[in-house]
Amino acid sequence: MSSASTGTAVRGFGRHLAEKLAAAVVSFFVTLVIGFVIFSLMPADPVRTLTRGRPTSEAQLAQLRLQLGLDDPLWQRFLTFVGDTLRGELGYSWQFQQQVSTLVAERLGPTLLLMGTSAAVSVALGLWLGMRSGWRQGSVFDRITSGASLTLWSVPTFWLGMILLVAFSIPGLLPAGGMSDPSLPTTDVLDVARHLVLPCLTMVLVIFAQYVTVMRSSIIDERGAAYLLTARAKGLTDADVRRRHAAPNALLPSVTMIFMHLGTLVSGAITVEAVYSWPGLGYLTYQALKIPDLPLLQGTFIIFSASVIIMNLLADLAYRFLDPRVRAQ
Repeated sequence: MSSASTGTAVRGFGRHLAEKLAAAVVSFFVTLVIGFVIFSLMPADPVRTLTRGRPTSEAQLAQLRLQLGLDDPLWQRFLTFVGDTLRGELGYSWQFQQQVSTLVAERLGPTLLLMGTSAAVSVALGLWLGMRSGWRQGSVFDRITSGASLTLWSVPTFWLGMILLVAFSIPGLLPAGGMSDPSLPTTDVLDVARHLVLPCLTMVLVIFAQYVTVMRSSIIDERGAAYLLTARAKGLTDADVRRRHAAPNALLPSVTMIFMHLGTLVSGAITVEAVYSWPGLGYLTYQALKIPDLPLLQGTFIIFSASVIIMNLLADLAYRFLDPRVRAQ
C-alpha cells in the first residue's frame, strides 16, 4: 500500500473514531440526565425512607435534607451530580453507609469473573454449534440444536436458576450460593470454581442460544455464495470451505451482538446473582432495591449504562476492521 493510501486510511479511521466518540459522549450525557430524573425526582421522600421506623423530629428531618442537598435548586443538584459522576464520585449509600464507588469497586471483580467466564463459554459454544447446525441445515443435528436453543432462550433466567439450584445443591453436589465457603481461612481457587459452576451454567444456557440462532442464519445465507463454489472447485474439502471461507464471513453479524451482550451481561446478572447470592454488582443492585437505596441504584445504573455504551463503541470500531465495506465508506 502506498503512503498516500495509508494516509487516507488513517484519516478515515480518525474521522470515524471521532464521530463514534462524540456519539458515545452524547449517549453518556443522556444517560446522566435519565439517571438524575429517575432517581432524584422520584415522588418518594428520601429522608422519610432513611428514617423509616425511627423516631425523628422535624428539626432532624430538616437537617438531614440539608446534608443531602435536597433543598438546593434543581439545576444546582443536577450540576453537582454531573460533576461528582465525572470525578468518579457516585454518591453515598444509605444502606451500607459507604461511598457507592467503593462498593462498586469491591463488587466489580466477582461480576467480571462470572460474566467473563459465562461469555467466553457461551460465545465459543454458540458459534460452534450455530456454524455446524447451519452447515447441515435440516439434519437431525440441526433440528436438535435449534430446538434446544430456542427452548433455553425462552426459559426465564430466574426459573432456570432455581431449577438448577434444586437439582444440584440439595443433593450436596454443588454449593447453593455465595462465592466461597466462609468457614475456610483463606480464599481457595477450587472452592471459588465450585461456587461458580451453577451461576455460570445458568448464564450459559440462556445466552449461548442467541449465538446459535444468529450464526446458523448467517451460515445458511453464505452456503449458496459463489465464492464457496469457487473454493470447492479448487479442490478444498468441505471442512476447509466451511472453516476458512464461510465461517469468517458469517461471523460479521455476530460481532456486534457479542459486543452488545458483553455490555448488557453486567446488568443482566442481577437475576442470576440474586438467585445464587453471588456477591457482584447484580446482587448489590438487588439489595439496593429493597430499601430502596437511591444513590446506590443511581450509581449501578450509570455503571451498567456506561458498559453498554463502551461495548457499542468497541463493536463499531471492530466492525470497521473486520468488514472492508465499512472501511470503504
